[in-house]
Amino acid sequence: MKAALFHGPGQPLTIETMSISSPGPREVLIRTAAVGLCHSDLHYIEGDYSFDAPAVLGHEAAGIVEQVGTDVIDLSPGDHVITCLSVFCGHCEFCTTGRPFNCDHQDETARRQDQPSRLHQNNRPVQQFYELSAFAEQMLVHEHAVVKIRPDMPLDRAALIGCAVTTGMGAVTNTARIRVGSTVAVIGCGGVGLSAINGAAIAGAGRIIAIDVQDSKLDLARTFGATDVVNAAMVDPVDAVKEMTGGGVEYSFEALGLKKTSEQAYEMLRRSGVATIIGMVPEGQKLEIDAASLLLEKRLQGSNMGSNRFRVDMPRYVDFYMSGKLHLDQMIAKRIQLDQINEGFDDMRAGQFARSVIVFDNA
Repeated sequence: MKAALFHGPGQPLTIETMSISSPGPREVLIRTAAVGLCHSDLHYIEGDYSFDAPAVLGHEAAGIVEQVGTDVIDLSPGDHVITCLSVFCGHCEFCTTGRPFNCDHQDETARRQDQPSRLHQNNRPVQQFYELSAFAEQMLVHEHAVVKIRPDMPLDRAALIGCAVTTGMGAVTNTARIRVGSTVAVIGCGGVGLSAINGAAIAGAGRIIAIDVQDSKLDLARTFGATDVVNAAMVDPVDAVKEMTGGGVEYSFEALGLKKTSEQAYEMLRRSGVATIIGMVPEGQKLEIDAASLLLEKRLQGSNMGSNRFRVDMPRYVDFYMSGKLHLDQMIAKRIQLDQINEGFDDMRAGQFARSVIVFDNA
């Protein structure tokens, strides 16, 4: 199969041929239909987070089941599926208390060291990213990395549910659990931020303030449900939000993964407000807050993939799209081929587009 190979930080991905193993017990072989380019992948490409090379990155994907191994439950060849990096064991403390997104037994869903690698090239193992490696024509994954969806859902849009939607909407509805009528601010209007805005609208927020430095993204945010917009390149977003709301918002969400904007998300809260950091702030960086503000019961919290229960959440998000509530068509700025992947990440660096999606002709 063809795949985009990661050679290490700062190096372009190369399209190469490699081999993929046959599915073993509880494993599923998937023909990749579409995979979104996510900023999380770019963090590893640029070295903000570390990962061993050679590897195949990519995690926001949808496809069609080709083969299943023994003991696989409720998945068959021909099923349309979305993958999720929140692979869960199903029996650890986190899984059995309703927090499978924090499963700490994921070593049980990967292949052991004494087993053949799922991916290999010239008899050399290739690292599998988040047990998915979706920048490839095929994926071999544990069954607990997959959810079956209705077959009438377009797979290029379904791929976005694999990360951007689940992360952004989940942060609003699962992690923060915003209240109907509440005031919300979202910093960053890429795929995750737009999903947070869309989720806040679906959840019944009374006022949703979108913050970005690109007017084109702010215009797009209005179509996703933003009631107000702030161009942070023109004004101080904290001052603007406080002035617009008479003191600050009840809930803020940071979807860029930057120290400065994460601190701004906290600073724009009113008393008893909650700031949720969705973006991946680079490893080793520390956030600074005014400790005295904690006396006002302001809170700063993280969100792991939208605190998802993806086998429940993702089919619901598919239904939201099919009923017109989830705006995935507008999120896709470009559909590209696998060999255009580096150009796609260049577009992401430029910050012009919400999402580029790789589509595979052979799916």
